[in-house]
Amino acid sequence: MTPIFVLIVNYRTGRLVVDCLASLEGQVGDLRGGRVIVVDNDSRDDSLDVLRAAVAGRGWSAWVEVLALPRNGGFAYGNNAAVRRAREISPTFHSVVLLNPDTLARRGLVAALTRHLDAHPQAGIAGAAIESEAGRREISAHVMPSPLGELEGAAELGVLSRLLSRHVVSPPPRDVSHACDWVSGACMAIRREALEAVGVFDENYFLYYEEVDFCWRAARAGWTCWFVADARVVHFEGAVTGIKTARRRLPAYWFDSRRRFFLKSYGAAGLLAADVLRCLGRASLLLRRTLGLGGRRNKQHESLRATRDLIASDFRALSRGEWSRVGRERGRAAS
Repeated sequence: MTPIFVLIVNYRTGRLVVDCLASLEGQVGDLRGGRVIVVDNDSRDDSLDVLRAAVAGRGWSAWVEVLALPRNGGFAYGNNAAVRRAREISPTFHSVVLLNPDTLARRGLVAALTRHLDAHPQAGIAGAAIESEAGRREISAHVMPSPLGELEGAAELGVLSRLLSRHVVSPPPRDVSHACDWVSGACMAIRREALEAVGVFDENYFLYYEEVDFCWRAARAGWTCWFVADARVVHFEGAVTGIKTARRRLPAYWFDSRRRFFLKSYGAAGLLAADVLRCLGRASLLLRRTLGLGGRRNKQHESLRATRDLIASDFRALSRGEWSRVGRERGRAAS
């Protein structure tokens, strides 16, 4: 049997990673001789000491290794380094399982993902069901972002969501395994053959949208993406980035990643349409709030100034020539 590798990217979350590793301890046999590869993105805290002490002290050295990287290049950068290491160990490995440091693997996680890939030869990607710390099912199977999806998400209007149901990026979770456009990078298995056909993660994404981009490229290469209902993880969402904290402003890299994805997928016209439709949806939401017609259900969880920051970020990128640079890159990829 060919081995399976679990890849974890750490940045200043050493103690969370130790808990994650402990949750995998009972699944070592499911790795088929593979191992867990933890890469540290130059944390510059005590993460490496914590991780190495745990691996040595708990007897995990036979199935866990820790790699120190020279810089914090982001999620894609860290996972690509881990993929290279997996290839060094076993060039013909079965698959890799990307796992966030702020997750706990439920029993049978690796085996369930592997079974699904084995049962579906065209499945290049398989994502797990995600639970919150309180046990609530979170959305982990998604529809590809689109300009109309931006309108639907910003407007938060029931009748519009029904009309644009095919474009709702994060539909309610389902309890059965099913094909989808993309799955959360918090836990996703990727078949080796899909990695070879699609290529590694785009390191121009620092954080966010890199898994969306990979699933989009995989679909163009003929691979399917699946949500696997009986593969389960607990995700302490936001424990690493804090991005889910209510009323917090989104970081600059979130806007950079969104912009890059829309430029690569839809071109400059698509990004412009996405921005305009997002603004229209947001204006509709604010107008309904002003008139007392609802639209307040998610207000306490909204990021501050998100739409204004998005437009400002995209305008600055346009003035720097980024739109045209990514456009040329898109053209080369299509040729």
